[in-house]
This record gives sequence, C-alpha cells and structure tokens, in this order.
Amino acid sequence: MSVVRLEHLTKVFPGGTTAVEDFTLTVADGEFLVLVGPSGCGKSTVLRMIAGLEDASGGDILIDGEPVTDWAPKERDIAMVFQNYALYPHMTVRQNMGFALRLRRVPAAEVDRQVREIARLLGLSELLDRKPAALSGGQRQRVAMGRAMVRQPRVFLMDEPLSNLDAKLRVSMRAELSRLHQRYRITTVYVTHDQVEAMTLGDRIAVIDRGRLQQVGTPEELYQAPANRFVAGFMGSPSMNFATVTLSGEDPVSVTLGGVTFPLPEVLTRRPGLAPYRGRQIVIGLRPAAFAVASAASEGPALHVVPLGVEALGDEKHLLFDAPRVADADAAGAADEVPITVDEAAASQLWTAKVVQHADVAIGRAAVLTVDLREAYFFDPQTGEAIASVAADPAPATAGAAAP
Repeated sequence: MSVVRLEHLTKVFPGGTTAVEDFTLTVADGEFLVLVGPSGCGKSTVLRMIAGLEDASGGDILIDGEPVTDWAPKERDIAMVFQNYALYPHMTVRQNMGFALRLRRVPAAEVDRQVREIARLLGLSELLDRKPAALSGGQRQRVAMGRAMVRQPRVFLMDEPLSNLDAKLRVSMRAELSRLHQRYRITTVYVTHDQVEAMTLGDRIAVIDRGRLQQVGTPEELYQAPANRFVAGFMGSPSMNFATVTLSGEDPVSVTLGGVTFPLPEVLTRRPGLAPYRGRQIVIGLRPAAFAVASAASEGPALHVVPLGVEALGDEKHLLFDAPRVADADAAGAADEVPITVDEAAASQLWTAKVVQHADVAIGRAAVLTVDLREAYFFDPQTGEAIASVAADPAPATAGAAAP
C-alpha cells in the first residue's frame, strides 16, 4: 500500500489546451479516492499522468514520498483497469490474468496459485479456460480487475471501469469493488463521471471542473457542505435547483420565488455570513427533496407550478418545471401551454421536485408545492462560492451586475 501525492500538477496539450491546472492532492495509504466531474474536465488525464501514460507539463507525482514523474510506466508498480477492459482476445481468462506474472518470470506453479485464488474471489473459477469473446460484459470486467489484482501493485488506477455495464450489473459490481477494497486495502484512484457511483464507492471524493480541483471530502461532506455552486449542483441526484433572488428584510430576512415571499427565520443565526448580503442579490440552492405537494393541511407560502414532465420511479415521482419567476405568482395552466419540445439549454434550467409516489400530478396541470427552506444553500452570485457560516464581506459587484 502507498501514499500518492500530486503537487501542482499541470497538463497543457500541443496547441495550448490546458487539461489540468495546478492540481494538488494527496491519496492516503489504503484509501479509495474517486475523481469525479463532467466529461472533459481532466480527470482521466490526471489518472493517465499518475500511470505515466501522459507526460506532465509541470508539477510532481510522488509515491511514498519518492518522485516518479519522470519514471516509465512499468517502473511505477501501478495497475490500471480501463473502460474497454483491454483483454487479449487470443488468450484464455487464465492466461490474461497471469500474463503480468509470467513477464516477471514468476514460477508457473505460483502463477497458477495466485490466478486461482483471485479467480475464486471474483467468481471466475468456472471461466478460466474461456476466451474473452465467450464472456459477458460483467465477466470481462472481473477478468480485467483480476489481472490487475494478481500483480499486487502499489496503486490501483481505474478509469470508468463500469461504464459499459447495464444498470443492474453496475450496482452489483460497485458492491463487489467495495468488498474487494475492504479486504485488500490497496490505494485506489477511481475515475467516473457518475456522481452516484462516486458517492457509493469513495472514502473521499475529489470534484474536478475544467482541470481544476474544486473540493475534496467525504461523500457526506460534499453533499452537506459543498464549497461552491458547481459542487452543489454536481453532487446529488437529481441535481440542486438554483435561483438568483434578493435577500430582503431585517430579521427574519426573506426571499421571493415565483412572486411568493418566503421568510427565512433564524437563518442569520445559523448562517451569519449572510448578514452582509441583506438587500443584495444572492443565489439560493434547493435540493429536489425540499419540495412537497401541498395538501389541505399545508400552511405557509407555496409555489404554483405547471409540470413540464412527470417521472414516475415507483417509490417516488419527479416533477420537472420552469424555474420560478416573478411572473409565475398566479401560474395556472392547461396541457396546451406545455411545449412539445424543450431545447437543450432550456432543459438544463428546469427545476426538479421529488414528491411521494401517490402524488396526484400530471403534465400541464397546475400543481401547488410547499418548500422547506430550512436546509437551503446560499452562494455568492459573483464568485459562486458557498456563503460560510461566519460573517464575511460579499464580493464587490462586477461591472454590468444587476443593482441590488
């Protein structure tokens, strides 16, 4: 087991494209760390630089305190599992798994023993004499992991290894990966764009956007206390809803959504960092679980929305609707007010509410939603940084920003 340290790692491709910028991160001994972010954010480039498959443009890579930035891949004692499995098609499972050991001139009896042991752990004992073409996707993935495991490397690197599997198999393989890591505790860096996969697998998660590290923490820390708007919107499914509002009043302060004023009692006590923003614009974030369909017993202000989509998921329903605006205060609608198509840009701005499975909702029929603002998140509209629970001066308004 090993400690991996990345110090100010940078990668600039020919032509000037910066894929990774000033990336500093430590992966603890025996830790399962997940690099997560949208496609093209640089997470796979970081992994390939650790493996030595990409040359770093700047910075250092250290394993157990020893600089390996200039070492060849084979000298780093790292095993990598790829998205496409990369199995040798002409070899059997047994030959694929034992290939690295044979290259090291390990005695044949020892190769056979280690291959059989790992095959038993991965449920591959009955498949050792088959070739990859005769295996399912899940079986091929287990062979790829087994080939890496028999080497007993210092570090495991995994580049979206489950992305080619169907949904049910992905769930079972995630559980299998967790069990294997608990048993062997080999330092692992795992890349995925799936934040659900990241939260279920990682001891810690490193969130990346446009080549820069945004936040590192446990799944609970990233979900409960995101450092900025990007992390808040990326972690959690469905993603967080955002709106730019004005923090009005004294105590309690309030915000207006869809023409409806929502008081925020005691919010300044819990988040004194909000005090300098009174009378100013601020970004509020609401998770889909903060909504509920109003009932006769519901009290307090509520949002009137017209669902553009209803997703029934068995144990719950997701309502998709336009982000509240001031003009939405008296929203009411019929099915013919719902557009047949919604372009990609507009779809990305839709809000999502998570409601109970038996909620009586339908596309195009006005619904009334209560909103629990006790767990609302707040972000600076200029920097996107989360507003801390301690008092701080807001960032100065930039040119062209809306007046408070």
